Amino acid sequence: MPQNISNDQHLREAISQLAPAQQRELGGQFVANVGHLSQDPRIVRAIEAAANPDLTSMELEDTYKAVKAFATQSYTACGRDADWAAQAEHFLAAAAAAALATDDQNNAKAAWKAAMQARMAKNCEMILNDEGGIANESEKQYQMADRYLEKD
Repeated sequence: MPQNISNDQHLREAISQLAPAQQRELGGQFVANVGHLSQDPRIVRAIEAAANPDLTSMELEDTYKAVKAFATQSYTACGRDADWAAQAEHFLAAAAAAALATDDQNNAKAAWKAAMQARMAKNCEMILNDEGGIANESEKQYQMADRYLEKD
C-alpha cells in the first residue's frame, strides 16, 4: 500500500502506526543511510541489530546500552573546536540508540527520533564538506519509509 510520504507530518503519521520491531527496523535504515559517518563497531553492530528480527531481548539490550554509552560519551566532546566529524558521529550514535530503544524506553517514537538524529548527522557532514546535497536527508527518509511500507 503506497503512502507517498512527502513531508514530516506524513512521515510521523506513518511511523506512529508501526509496531516496535518495525520502528527498530525502519529507524535502523535511517541510521544505515548515514552509517558511513562512523566506523565505530558499536554503530555497525547497532545497524545490524536493527535489521535482525531474530535478535533476543538480551542482545538488543546489550547493543542498545553500548551504542547509548557511545552517544553519551561523544556528547561531551561534541562542542569542542567545532569538530564536525565528531559531531556527526555523535548524532549517528544517538540515532542508533533511538532506533534500538526498547518498549519501556518510549519505542513509539523510536524511528522518528532516529530520523531526526540521522538528519543532524547529515547536516554536520554537509558543514564539514562545505556542500549541500540536491536530495536532502529528509527526502531520502520519506522515500525509505515509502519503500518500507510498500513491502508490508
